Amino acid sequence: MIEMFIMVDVEADGPIPGKYSMIELGAVAVEPSLNRTFHAKLRPISDEYLQEALAITGYSREQTLKFDDSSIVMKNFEEWILNVTIGRPIFIADNNGFDWMFVCWYFHTMLGRNPFGYSSQNLNSLYKGLSKNLFGSFKHLRKTLHDHNPVNDAKGNAEALLTLIQEYKLDYQIA
Repeated sequence: MIEMFIMVDVEADGPIPGKYSMIELGAVAVEPSLNRTFHAKLRPISDEYLQEALAITGYSREQTLKFDDSSIVMKNFEEWILNVTIGRPIFIADNNGFDWMFVCWYFHTMLGRNPFGYSSQNLNSLYKGLSKNLFGSFKHLRKTLHDHNPVNDAKGNAEALLTLIQEYKLDYQIA
């Protein structure tokens, strides 16, 4: 079966989905060009938000209230995933505990399904295993600046993953 990594990054206005909202979503198909990307801004689904979390996104609450409906965004994201993958899409992120939690919750809440299935991968854990350093960090392998624009952050993480694939001669066939 052909599998494709989809590097995902999420910006949110709080630490958990449901009580707080995913504000911005970015993804990139992990392949050398890194030119197949997805980006969306999501209208909050909750009245609650943490100002310090929202500040990281660079948006005001008033701006976020004008963003796109979450159910439409998640349908568009699912369509994008299905269009860029031939086989099984694999969700991977720098902090998959955070990013996966939001994306999985939103997919199941908005669409009743998740095209990624029930699991995700963690880029930093992969790096720690490959480098045999439990305290290592892959972040020096990014080329694109990590600026909390979720597409830029996903691209930088995808660059790091592609470097790991090349340096460690990992088996990853890109269709």
